[in-house]
Amino acid sequence: MSKKLDDFRKRVRRKIRESREAFEGKYKEELEELLGLSKSEIKQILPDTADMQIYEQLIAVVREASRINLNQAELKKNIEELGKAAVELSKKIPSLAKLFL
Repeated sequence: MSKKLDDFRKRVRRKIRESREAFEGKYKEELEELLGLSKSEIKQILPDTADMQIYEQLIAVVREASRINLNQAELKKNIEELGKAAVELSKKIPSLAKLFL
């Protein structure tokens, strides 16, 4: 087996483990709700398709926060660092919206 293939398999196994940890973590419901937003709900806040990167970044932040059981204050700070659109998108999820009251 080539080193590239071996490295690839290791990365895939790590990502699978991390994904499982995220969906079992502190913010699993929020993550599921974010992933369940419809395109029309997302486009209301992010009308430019190039802005979909913000949605993907928000998912990455919540996924990692869930995986490592990050506290709410730190999660809020990380979402705010993504910018106003990410905060507005977060507000579509009731339990995340509470962070910004």
